[in-house]
Amino acid sequence: MSRQRVTHGVNVNVVVVAFVVTIVDLLSKLWAGHALAHRSVHLLGPLWLRLAYNTGISFSLNRSGPVWTTLTVLLIVVIVAVVALRAAPGISTVGFGLLLGGGVGNEVNRLVAIPHRVTDFIAFGTFPVFNLADVGVTLGCGVLIIALLRDATMVQK
Repeated sequence: MSRQRVTHGVNVNVVVVAFVVTIVDLLSKLWAGHALAHRSVHLLGPLWLRLAYNTGISFSLNRSGPVWTTLTVLLIVVIVAVVALRAAPGISTVGFGLLLGGGVGNEVNRLVAIPHRVTDFIAFGTFPVFNLADVGVTLGCGVLIIALLRDATMVQK
């Protein structure tokens, strides 16, 4: 991010976006754990709701080390939070809020669950099963890339 995108104050809007994403994600996982426990639901075309659990990180990487995964992701969430809370108002607020909310949603889910794992329930074709927190992280990264590209083009003019 350019220096204009990071400020010295706390961006409360990042907290609001992250909080909404976290709550919606955790409620959706709670719902999925009950509603999809004994059956999958076909929605449309290749889109299914199917309950799955992931002890690793994205794409089930590091499934054999849930403690290390939990600690590593917790460190990443803290680092993102430190940067995100200082984001300047604008498009980066949304990107950081989505990224932080998704990270917190998955981390809270992982910490509360015994064994430590994340609840996934959205299946699209042969793509790995994912959840709303994963959507938040992906969209947040996309928005931040757009903000970076926008800043880069503004600097060149």
